[in-house]
Amino acid sequence: MRPEKIHISIVEDDQEIRENLSYIIDRSPGFDCLATYDCAEKAIEEMRYDTPDVVLMDISLPGMSGIEGVRQLKAQTPSVEVIMLTVHQDNQLVFDSLCAGACGYLTKHTSPQRILDAIQEVHAGGAPMSTDIARMVVGSFQRKHRHDLTRREKEVLEQLCQGKSYKMIADVLFISQDTVRSHIKSIYKKLTVNSKSEAVAKALRNNWV
Repeated sequence: MRPEKIHISIVEDDQEIRENLSYIIDRSPGFDCLATYDCAEKAIEEMRYDTPDVVLMDISLPGMSGIEGVRQLKAQTPSVEVIMLTVHQDNQLVFDSLCAGACGYLTKHTSPQRILDAIQEVHAGGAPMSTDIARMVVGSFQRKHRHDLTRREKEVLEQLCQGKSYKMIADVLFISQDTVRSHIKSIYKKLTVNSKSEAVAKALRNNWV
């Protein structure tokens, strides 16, 4: 039996980049480009009926930004995993994207193989995090919600801040690399409710109060 493909949708306003990404995905075994969009508004509307496994979302889009796009998409379809695309490694923008619900980010200059690897990683439950972003995460939780992190999550973040790879962290903490990825995914989920205003908005939107 042939393995099931990972279905990917692309939200990117640059036609050349959008077509190149689609070409790479469709011609790689195990991957399928489900749809492409040039704006977040159209993507969010159509993904109600044609839901992908993973979305590649540009940060800088006309109209609704990619950050707001991922926030609305995750509220609409929580199961969708989103990887942000950016021209520049602006850590604050990337951090804001992660707080909105993204599970990773890539620059548009990333090699095709790394893009495919990242898609596979998030589809398998992973969440790529760089050293710089790990430091921003630590700062955020220290200011607001440090008690929300488990002891192990704090240890994983500390190791990431020292620039260690997932494998090195796994070796130091005597856990598997999959467990490291699981802890990082949990940290990202906790980031999405960092602000009281966002938590209130989420409760109102879902008629919880």
